[in-house]
Amino acid sequence: MIIDSKLLWKDHISQKKNELNNRFRQLFWLLGRQSKLSTQNKLLIYKTIIAPIWKYGVEIWGTASTTNLKIIQRVQSKILRTIVNAEWYIRDEDIHRDLNVKTVKEVVRDSSLKHTIRLVQHSNRELRQLPVKETLAPRRLKRYVPSELVNRY
Repeated sequence: MIIDSKLLWKDHISQKKNELNNRFRQLFWLLGRQSKLSTQNKLLIYKTIIAPIWKYGVEIWGTASTTNLKIIQRVQSKILRTIVNAEWYIRDEDIHRDLNVKTVKEVVRDSSLKHTIRLVQHSNRELRQLPVKETLAPRRLKRYVPSELVNRY
């Protein structure tokens, strides 16, 4: 993970985008439009090899700006369109629904919810109080903290 001094996540998102594009190029012979693999096998390759690249640490970098999250969403949509050989007029929401693949915002929300639940149920008393302390702490900047991502999306 790349963390800058202002926690903007721009460099991290850029690196993840490049990693996703490189991995997709490497696997294009399996995932591309000319591949003889079934859609289910292509989707399995996406879920096991490509998706973990951007999902790692999403509980933390999910607090990035919506613009940065859309960068990852565009790459995900491009890969899914290639997997199903979708025409230009088919909406991304339809592709996600038909393939039963969550969007980046949905993954961020679900991961943040699971993370918050794990913290609240933890045996360490200090960790249990962490989500409450995050919301009560005074802040000068309008930055989201991980526990607020559940309500953000």
